[in-house]
Amino acid sequence: MREQLAHLAAKLIAEAGMTDFASAKRKAARQLGASDTQHLPSNREVEEALHSYRVLYQHDSHPDILYQLRSEALACMQAFATFNPYLTGSALSGTAGELSDINLILFSDDAKSVLLFLLKNKLDFEDGEWKVRLGGRDEIVPSYTLNSESGTQIHLVVLPENARHSGSRHPDTHADIAALAKIIGERGARSED
Repeated sequence: MREQLAHLAAKLIAEAGMTDFASAKRKAARQLGASDTQHLPSNREVEEALHSYRVLYQHDSHPDILYQLRSEALACMQAFATFNPYLTGSALSGTAGELSDINLILFSDDAKSVLLFLLKNKLDFEDGEWKVRLGGRDEIVPSYTLNSESGTQIHLVVLPENARHSGSRHPDTHADIAALAKIIGERGARSED
């Protein structure tokens, strides 16, 4: 049942443009008549099913969508290079679709410096807050949401500088500018073959 739920949730995400894994899992459970189950699949299981779904059913369009999102992410990261940005989320993992957003982590001990950068460069943004776990504690950190030229939402989460050196950055879940440029370059090299 967990596997069926994971695959149906993945289908809902891929076809209906759902972006929230929890909502997709609950909707899948309702559709399969298991709305009272306490054994929903993990996000990892849904992500694996989503990878499979995209390979099977969206193999023509998905690589171009992913390439576009990653290219937009790279351009934004280069613009915010002074804050040592990292890409996280679905654009990096490869599960992103047409309606997906881009999630970047920026690092600065002076969170207002990011705000000043946005204002100085006359960028339209919405400010907010993000709940993260830092040093074993839940913290509220500033976040900003921008829209790229194509309309893709870009979320910037600002963490203190010491979080960059915490050892929690893994190549599977976090990519800096060089790592993302390499991923994009590898895709470009494959398409030239």
